[in-house]
Amino acid sequence: MTSLFPSPRTAFPTLASWLEHTWPFGDPNMVRIEESTEDGKYVVRAELPGFDADKQITVTSHGGVLTINAQREARAVSSGRSEFHYGSFTRNVSLPPGADASQISARYVKGILELSMPYTESLKDKQIEIKVEQD
Repeated sequence: MTSLFPSPRTAFPTLASWLEHTWPFGDPNMVRIEESTEDGKYVVRAELPGFDADKQITVTSHGGVLTINAQREARAVSSGRSEFHYGSFTRNVSLPPGADASQISARYVKGILELSMPYTESLKDKQIEIKVEQD
């Protein structure tokens, strides 16, 4: 017998699918990162498993912003299911003062893209003396 109501299994998403997406707070295709300063270097690590670094990942730097972009094309699946994310994955990272973007080095190991550049601690704020002039 056919029901007028959808099965509870298809009418509501699973709890796992709700937790998987950050909507409305973010993009599910956002690249996850770690940032740190280590031994005079500013380091950004990006989680990008399953990508071909030579063909699918690009890194650019412009105006104090580092942009990580990865592209994964969907494969045609004739049967079964896929829970993989496809499309464009992007993350913009504002570089801190003292990070030298002209000397970025990059390496990709076991699904982690690591970007490193020289970093010097910003100098302490300088107190500016105000001269008061009398009329």
